[in-house]
Amino acid sequence: MNIETLHIGMKVRHPQYGVGVVKSLTGQTAEIAFDDAQRTIAPASSDLQPAEPSVTLSELEMPLAKLIRDTAHAVVEALGLEQQDVVVEDLATRWQRGTLVMQPAESSLQPKEVPLETFFHKIVMIRNNLRVLEQKVNASDKLSEADKFDLQQYITRCYGSLTTFNILFKNKDDQFRTSA
Repeated sequence: MNIETLHIGMKVRHPQYGVGVVKSLTGQTAEIAFDDAQRTIAPASSDLQPAEPSVTLSELEMPLAKLIRDTAHAVVEALGLEQQDVVVEDLATRWQRGTLVMQPAESSLQPKEVPLETFFHKIVMIRNNLRVLEQKVNASDKLSEADKFDLQQYITRCYGSLTTFNILFKNKDDQFRTSA
């Protein structure tokens, strides 16, 4: 392993000393903290290897497998994708495995079909984000009471606009209400 490929904080594996963390680098050697002691190693002649695939982003170091798994989960969530045949728990039974079909007025355009579970998930995310916004507004010490009242009115109107989708909810307690 070349000295240029090492960086401070990197986990490495030495055939004799095991796994260690690079503490400092010089022109040809690296100070590496192993479980038993800190040692000076010449990477070019010691068969030193990276301990595990990793990536460093904005000074964030984590195992590569965890980064990929977390990234994949975040992408799936951001896109609103769900596993097939998964039923959203709070969706009313009559809508489970249903499809929302949006038919354009112009017949030359294709309709858009969205699984109701995906649509419902997005509606629930809006509700959850409105609840967080409402809590932040109410807890803010930088907003005047008049500003809090005005923002609360907008949030209430958003809830009112979303009451159209109450038919999708299994439990009435989960539905949108204009009086929070």
